[in-house]
Parts: sequence; C-alpha cells; structure tokens
Amino acid sequence: MKIVVISLCLLLTSWDLFSQSESPLYDSVLAKSLGSDDYGMKSYILVMLKTGPVEIKDEAKLDSFFTGHMENIVQLANLGKLIVAGPFSQNEKSYRGIFILNVRTFEEASTLLNSDPLIKAKVLEPELFEWYGSAALGEYLKVHTRIEKKHF
Repeated sequence: MKIVVISLCLLLTSWDLFSQSESPLYDSVLAKSLGSDDYGMKSYILVMLKTGPVEIKDEAKLDSFFTGHMENIVQLANLGKLIVAGPFSQNEKSYRGIFILNVRTFEEASTLLNSDPLIKAKVLEPELFEWYGSAALGEYLKVHTRIEKKHF
C-alpha cells in the first residue's frame, strides 16, 4: 500500500512536467489579429497547381494569361487572401506551383481561384487541401516587400 501511495504522489507531482504551459512571450492582441488558436496556428487552404487539360499554343495569348495570373497573385496577396505562392521546377507529377490561401473553406478558395486566368482557361488545374500552419505565416509578406528588388 505504501508503494501505491508513493507512486501516486510521484505521478501527480510529475504531471506538471508533461502539462503545457503558457509562453511568457505570448501576445494576445497579435494572436487575435492573426486569427491564431492557442498554439499559434490556424487553418488555411493549400492549393497544388498542376498542368491542366488545355494547352495554349498561341504565345501571345499564353503570355497574356500569365500576365493576368501574376496580376491576380499580387491582387490576392494585397487583399490578404494569398499567403504563399510560387512555382515548382519541372517534375514527373506535373505540379506547377503552390498557393496557400488565407481562407477557411473550399468554396471561398474556389471563388478566389476562379479569378485566375490560367485556372479559368484550364491551363492550370487546382487541387485543394485543408492545411494547418502557423498563423504568423502571412507576416512574412511584410518582410518580402523590403527584400524584393524587382516585382511583377
């Protein structure tokens, strides 16, 4: 019986070692402004852009669609809806690029994606996934504008 009581006391006193504690650096105002949960995380929609079924051979038309694609990326970023965008190198899976959208639903993501000329023309085809990541992810764009020498 004495061993059981000692074991129980050790278990209860060591529980604090395994419990989670609040960070001394926690900024509740910042966390709220970024939509953060208690872990500093939030949900996003991850978009994998892959080669679509339509191939446009007219170079001028394709250039126009790519110009519109880049303008759309800038517009969505300025609205705070696009957190990350970037192309992939050529690969065997036909993945062309990635977006991380600062939205919670596939419906809202689809509405935003349909504003992209390359997606509307089916040159690019999006695959959507729910993704859970740092709520601070969008803050990097503020730094990016300070290190970007040229922009689209």
